[in-house]
Amino acid sequence: MRLVQLAGPDGRRVALVEEPRLRLLEDCRSVYDLASECLHEGAALTEGIARRKSDELVDYDAVYAGTPAWRICPSADVPSEPARCLVSGTGLTHKASARNRDAMHRAAQAVTDSTRMYQSGVEGGKPALGEAGVAPEWFYKGCGTVLRAHNEPLIVPEFAEDGGEEPEVAGVYLIDAHGAPRRIGFTAGNEFSDHVLERKNYLYLAASKLRTCAIGPELVVDGDFDLVPGEVSVDRGERVLWSREIRTGESAMCHSLSNIEHHHFKFEFHRRPGDLHIHFFGADAFSFGDGVRLEDGDVMQVRFTGFGRPLRNPLSRAPLQATVVAVRSI
Repeated sequence: MRLVQLAGPDGRRVALVEEPRLRLLEDCRSVYDLASECLHEGAALTEGIARRKSDELVDYDAVYAGTPAWRICPSADVPSEPARCLVSGTGLTHKASARNRDAMHRAAQAVTDSTRMYQSGVEGGKPALGEAGVAPEWFYKGCGTVLRAHNEPLIVPEFAEDGGEEPEVAGVYLIDAHGAPRRIGFTAGNEFSDHVLERKNYLYLAASKLRTCAIGPELVVDGDFDLVPGEVSVDRGERVLWSREIRTGESAMCHSLSNIEHHHFKFEFHRRPGDLHIHFFGADAFSFGDGVRLEDGDVMQVRFTGFGRPLRNPLSRAPLQATVVAVRSI
């Protein structure tokens, strides 16, 4: 099952994908509300979706293209309280990402910390069932206000060095009333980072990740995460500037899904009842690694097999302004 979140004439709605149409769900304003209600009812998410099917259908082609009547929202969020959504990710999970990171930092050291981190995942990232393996790299993106939807621009702030796509799958989780993480599903994403800033010094990694990012347009409720092939591309005007085939999923990564989830949710403050978590699982390729610098108006596209329609986002550079944030005492 695949879900899409919409904003329409009567507010927010959730729809079930039935190509080439979307079937609206009854009494359902967000995936967050749907999952919360299913937990309260003690019902599986797929059962809750089946019970809420309505007879209302929407043309998906028109919605996907950007019809005025309906707008696609991020595939998961907390619309009433964005601060209750934590957006984060795990890096150096794929060999290609480790190779690209290593190339950025190799001038400084013979064997980089990026290589050591990736190799530790190869050696201990897939522990036996019931055991904890080595911890992966972890980074923070922001709260729910950083999320963008299909067709919405990803912003290069005026203070940033650059902005570039990172095609990834993200897991979506809701913390239940007892403080246990519950997986809602998976979604395609563009994690979007400032690679030029990061290349200056790997200690800038944390700052380079504090950018807008996109997920969607569809949330896969019962998807397979063993091996997920896909493609990432960048369009400039009417031509494809760059493209690569990509792979993700457990068999393409040095960490198992369960190990990534354990090391994210082992922290008590990541298990606050009612919180939503969007967690990116790492990238296999990105244009910056091939020497491509994106320009204002370039359109980034991420597509994964089994995850529905591609996620497309234009890049937008904020106007350059010599602004300094001044802090005053209360």
